[in-house]
Amino acid sequence: MKLDSKSTLGILLITISILTLIPFIGLTDFHTKGEPREAIVAVSMLDSGNWILPENNGGDMAYKPPMFHWAIAVTSFLAGEVTEFTSRFPSALSAIIIALFTFLFYAKRTNNNLAFLTSLLFLSAFEIHRAAMASRVDMVLALFIILALFQLYQWTEKNLKGIPLIATLFMGAATLTKGPVGIILPCAVTGAYLLLRNENFWKLFYKLLITALISCILPAIWYYLAYQQGGSEFINLVMEENFGRFLGKMSYESHEQPIIYYIYTTIAGFIPWSILVLFSLFALKYSSPNLSVKTWWNKLKSAVKNTDPIRLFTFLAFAVIFVFYCIPKSKRSVYLLPIYPFLAFFLAEYMLYLLKKHQKVWRAFGIFLSILTGLVLIIFIVLKSGWVLPYLTNSGNFPEDIIYYIDAFHSSWDFVSVGCVIILIIVLYQVYKNKRELSLNNRYLYSVVALFFWLQILLDASILPTILNAKSMRPFAQQVEELIPEGKIYSYVGAPMMRFFIINFYNDNRVVEFEKEQPEEGYLLVGEKDYPHIAGKYSDKYKFTDILKSPRKGNDVKDIIHIYQFEKIK
Repeated sequence: MKLDSKSTLGILLITISILTLIPFIGLTDFHTKGEPREAIVAVSMLDSGNWILPENNGGDMAYKPPMFHWAIAVTSFLAGEVTEFTSRFPSALSAIIIALFTFLFYAKRTNNNLAFLTSLLFLSAFEIHRAAMASRVDMVLALFIILALFQLYQWTEKNLKGIPLIATLFMGAATLTKGPVGIILPCAVTGAYLLLRNENFWKLFYKLLITALISCILPAIWYYLAYQQGGSEFINLVMEENFGRFLGKMSYESHEQPIIYYIYTTIAGFIPWSILVLFSLFALKYSSPNLSVKTWWNKLKSAVKNTDPIRLFTFLAFAVIFVFYCIPKSKRSVYLLPIYPFLAFFLAEYMLYLLKKHQKVWRAFGIFLSILTGLVLIIFIVLKSGWVLPYLTNSGNFPEDIIYYIDAFHSSWDFVSVGCVIILIIVLYQVYKNKRELSLNNRYLYSVVALFFWLQILLDASILPTILNAKSMRPFAQQVEELIPEGKIYSYVGAPMMRFFIINFYNDNRVVEFEKEQPEEGYLLVGEKDYPHIAGKYSDKYKFTDILKSPRKGNDVKDIIHIYQFEKIK
């Protein structure tokens, strides 16, 4: 078996994907509001048996269609319970599948080495790695959109013969993950591509319309069943999450950002490889454009006409999705996940070009990444060993929070930490050793890529779990569970759409809204800022006794949390 054969590279890619993701997705507790909010939907599905429109987080409807929650529920059912690992597994698996099929897609139409590098850059991009390690819907959505695009391109290679049934299944699944964008984006990209390839407009319109309508069948079944359960409340939620978000007319905070937001988040999302691109800008030669607008336009049309089909499709997949998501006021970096394999393709081509024509750029970038890795290693060893902790504690110049996290970081050395340090040092040496062999089988390039992968492993295996677990409110949630081992836990949060998501997850979805039920007695979760409202409003009805207080602000409500025991005044 040749080292650069498709099967060998495919097996290697799967191995790298699994080893850099799967072992680490369960090491960190939930520490943001988003992850437990999604995971608890699967808990509700398994507990209630309602897989259409389950109630969760005190009686809420899920904000998104159920495909992602179904995936968590199935994984959790096989594992025996919903955990951090089972909640994140669908995202990690989606990233692995995208990487593999990106490799297969481009290997068939370009060459194996370019396709392999494309997938490695996709996997190692900061935004992709972050999303693959999180229990959020966006990576699963990206999976179905990307697979649909690959299938639709294959359909164009067959001159649009028949109906692309597999593509319709992927678009239907994408719609069941996060709404109509799952159909709109693949069809928009394919339509733009075929129009630029001089396809007849009406023929194309008819073909894509039929394809889109078939894609709607599976989602329509769920929407009908969900409407039967949720009625007008469900319809209002659907309208707000899809059209309200697009128009910037949400009833709650919806991540409104300026139009340039995606430019700098995409650059940040492709770290460290975007830094290589920035390095290269200082090495390229520039000349002033002397072309008229007409001449420039004619050159552009000629370039589009003569562009290789796969490169044109790749460019449009990036451009159409990017522009589409720039339109709504609501913007988040994870919305652009579907563009990453396509952008990675051009980035891979550019990296290989730099390796041949501008080797000094690669040397400079390799030195930069090596220095960065070395600094991380030094800081890691110092903090892990606890050498600076007494100085920081006694100086009085450092914030309490920083000292808290450093103290949490200080612990005994384990096999994983020692192993990561040793391997990183070895890879650093390989980068130094191969700096003179830039063109020899791309050895230097892959040494640098390997260096960043191992830096990610060090972060995921040792550094981030320590810091993020110290940040999590899970210990406080466990205190709540010890105090209230069974029964409902009542809560009040003044901010709309906000709940005690972390405490609710680690207490088996027992947290419900106080004002909805107004019970005779019980325990109330409430933030310090919200308590005066409850105390004032119900001062003549209830007696409240403070019995427990969180040591830090909650990750979700951003406030010190109290538990009050209450009973109605007789």
